[in-house]
Amino acid sequence: MTSSSTPAPASQGAQKSRGTLRRLTARGRDEAHRVSSPLELFFDLCFVVAIAQAGVQLVHAVAEGHAGNGILNYAMVFFAIWWAWMNFTWFASAYDNDDPLYRVVTLVQIAGVLVLAAGVSRAFEEHDFLVVWLGYVIMRLAMVTQWLRVARSAEGAERTAALRYACGVLLCLVGWLGLILLPGPARPWVFLVMAIVELCVPVYAERNHETSWHAHHIAERYGLFTIIVLGETIAAATVAVKSAVDEHDALGELLPIAAGGLLIVFSAWWIYFVVPIHGHLASNRQAFLWGYGHYLIFASAAAIGAGLEVAVEQAVGKAHISTLSASAAVTLPTALYLLTVWALHSRHFKVGISQQLILPVTALLVVCCTFLGEWAVLAAGLVSAAAVAVGVTLTAHMVDRERRASATAPAA
Repeated sequence: MTSSSTPAPASQGAQKSRGTLRRLTARGRDEAHRVSSPLELFFDLCFVVAIAQAGVQLVHAVAEGHAGNGILNYAMVFFAIWWAWMNFTWFASAYDNDDPLYRVVTLVQIAGVLVLAAGVSRAFEEHDFLVVWLGYVIMRLAMVTQWLRVARSAEGAERTAALRYACGVLLCLVGWLGLILLPGPARPWVFLVMAIVELCVPVYAERNHETSWHAHHIAERYGLFTIIVLGETIAAATVAVKSAVDEHDALGELLPIAAGGLLIVFSAWWIYFVVPIHGHLASNRQAFLWGYGHYLIFASAAAIGAGLEVAVEQAVGKAHISTLSASAAVTLPTALYLLTVWALHSRHFKVGISQQLILPVTALLVVCCTFLGEWAVLAAGLVSAAAVAVGVTLTAHMVDRERRASATAPAA
């Protein structure tokens, strides 16, 4: 699941000169050496800027004792970021021809997410979603442009699917106006309804024609974005610890949080990448569930970093919440991450009840760590690391048993 310096073979629509506009036609699912492009990596990096802004506002809300509103606003803003990223990712996996127009439209989407990021603080503090909506409109209109290019080049069921995507996105943009026009109490319901509608657009659009996304490419794209989000978590926690040490000279109080946070993030990386998930993505039915479920993986991974910042602020007396609340800000998203990675990834590769129970039991133990006071984060990190060690040990024993059984089996 790592990028390679080996260039991907040209798609059917990329055989002409790279300086001309080309038809936006489907790429093959069987392309060899399909890897993420530099444009896709740049796209991911810019989206993490918006995620970082949402995390900062979540920290402020939780530290001030407004966790309920903070989590709700975080869920809404994160959905907009994640959904735009995910739509581009699957589209690019099927249709990326890397011509100048494709690149320009993708850069417009990046501009849209930066506009969205600029409006995150206003959405959290003043419940004003106008700038967030404008950024989302820019991103989604750019996506409509791409689908219309596909429709122009396609025929039959493929053209119908592209038009369904374009129309569905445009209709959803109108629905999201409810976040601006309706009163505050109605906005959570607008978000819930529109999120469901958005999720239904790809299911409806691809009812009679599946886009030709590339399983290994999709798995790599999701893996790379997970790495970037975890990296942002480490960066945010590092800045928080540095600031606290500089301002309060509280190294003793912060070391357990820093150590526990690192163990959690390292374990999160290990657990996600321990299995080659691309082999599981064999159909749209599996891919939709896996792709949609990553909303919880990405959101919880980013929230771990916000939780670590909250724990640091509480340890030095800057947060107006209890130690229990600060600990929960780390342990709850960690437990959610473990459960969702198990549900989407690990359970498909686990053999036997012992292996299947590792992550669910670990998630439960991490939640229990919430009640350990100032040692909660360190304990959660140790539990997460222990889960990795147990998983590696059980896998090694299973491989060893299989090797011995193969060696002693009679020759055919």
